[in-house]
Amino acid sequence: MQTRSSSNFIGEPSTNPTSTNPKCRNRRCSKQRVKPFALEEVPVVTMADQRTMVELLRAPTEGYAEAIIVPPIPAEHFELKHSLINLVTSKQFFGFEKEDPHAHIRYFNKITSTLKYKDVPETSIKLMLFPFSIDGPARIWLDKEPSRSILTWDDLVSKFINHFFPPSKTTNLRNEISNFQQKFEETFSEAWDRFKDLLRACPHHGFTELHQLDTFYNGLNPSDQDSLNSAAGGNLLERSAQDVLKIIENKSKVRNSRNKPIVSQVKASNVDSSEIASAVASAVTSAMTAMFKQHQVTPAPASVKAVEESCVTCGGAHSYRQCPATDGNTFSGNQDNIQGYVSAAVVNYNQGIPVIVPRV
Repeated sequence: MQTRSSSNFIGEPSTNPTSTNPKCRNRRCSKQRVKPFALEEVPVVTMADQRTMVELLRAPTEGYAEAIIVPPIPAEHFELKHSLINLVTSKQFFGFEKEDPHAHIRYFNKITSTLKYKDVPETSIKLMLFPFSIDGPARIWLDKEPSRSILTWDDLVSKFINHFFPPSKTTNLRNEISNFQQKFEETFSEAWDRFKDLLRACPHHGFTELHQLDTFYNGLNPSDQDSLNSAAGGNLLERSAQDVLKIIENKSKVRNSRNKPIVSQVKASNVDSSEIASAVASAVTSAMTAMFKQHQVTPAPASVKAVEESCVTCGGAHSYRQCPATDGNTFSGNQDNIQGYVSAAVVNYNQGIPVIVPRV
């Protein structure tokens, strides 16, 4: 005997088609359409800018951050003393052509190395003090750097050296070191000091100590080379680099010690020599003035003889018009010739030429 429920379970098909036919289920699902979901845009309410025209046109006060970022200092109540700032500003770097940025960094490190503060890193002190140590073009360079672009002391040194010591300058100094030659009338100690200045001006030259000593020795004049060989007891280049450097330093010190008394004598006699030089200059000036006046003496004017009237007919001391030999007669036709002759006679007389009296 079967119940109704059981007959439905066994003989009649189920009213749920998806449970019995999976293909039909997939077919019907594929025919279903999914409606798109649209988001409704909510309008954003913005408040009107209540600033005035003056406030809108005013220059902004933001965006002036410094290029150097100083890390936070854990110490409390830390401040830079004015005496320290004055010490740094007493020898500033301007960025001119003949200034050495390496020398400025060495001097700056020497000052800051003496500062010790509790809970204050030394690099933080350097970053805070460095802007006070530059001025002029160097300060303009730092102001043009992007804001917050220098985070450490190494970053600052790298940018500073690369800007004021470009690769072209390195190349020129390397060539000057390699082609070193002792100048004419340059002493040994002066040549050695100049060579060391070149090395200090380019600390990244890359030359070994052996190459430096060999370059300096070959650049000396024969006299100083012989002197070094004598001090070395033979060929200087056959000694070790440490011995060669010691011999060169000793020779330089000996030259300096010999020059010191001469310099002291010159300094001690500066006053006397200046007085003597003034007296000599005064005497020379007086002598030159006397010689100049002697050459400019004007000669005495020549004496002019007085013109005496004389007769061209008889030579008497009267006019030819009053000559008794002519009885006062005049010759109108020859008047001009006679007058010209009288003038010529006067000139000849003044010049010491005898006058020839014509016969009438």
